[in-house]
Amino acid sequence: MSIINTYFPSLSANQQVQFDALFDLYSDWNAKINVISRKDIDNLYLHHVLHSLAIAKYIRFQPQTSVMDVGTGGGFPGVPLAIFFPEVNFLLLDSIGKKVRVAREVSQAIGLQNVEFAHSRMEDEKRKFDFVVSRAVMPLPDLVRIVRKNISSDQKNALPNGIICLKGGDLTTELSPFKNKAESFPLSKYFAEPFFETKKLVYLAG
Repeated sequence: MSIINTYFPSLSANQQVQFDALFDLYSDWNAKINVISRKDIDNLYLHHVLHSLAIAKYIRFQPQTSVMDVGTGGGFPGVPLAIFFPEVNFLLLDSIGKKVRVAREVSQAIGLQNVEFAHSRMEDEKRKFDFVVSRAVMPLPDLVRIVRKNISSDQKNALPNGIICLKGGDLTTELSPFKNKAESFPLSKYFAEPFFETKKLVYLAG
């Protein structure tokens, strides 16, 4: 948890409590429903929570912004972002029901009031959102094809509505269809830990 405070020193007391509770909650649920690699649970804050919060370094969502987290798994990046942005509305969507259950149970346990959940395929979700976020769900061209219909044309933020993805590795081929339209940032710009040396944030306006 200390690593979250290092990069986000202005958390409220309630946010501190919520972030602090995540380790025990995910450890307990992960023993029943595997949403995080068992050997990786000790790295929850570095590999999952802080990684998710890279989006909060890139953009500060305005109040009442709507965000859909597609392929949320056990709630990443959606749960950490919902803690960080209590005035932003999140939909956490996944096609695997037991993973949605973990995200819902964790969110309820820490008292999140700004999240909804959907056990659904991305193709079947019709609502509009200001931003769609994801963490290593699928190649960007496939994601764009499925979720572009979900991007609202009403703007609330300085950054135009669109898609924000957390990815790793060489993205040259994946980004080539978008040429100058997609922006890619190394997460080492935000975080000093070696884990982030190969991690990137990709933004594509909707």
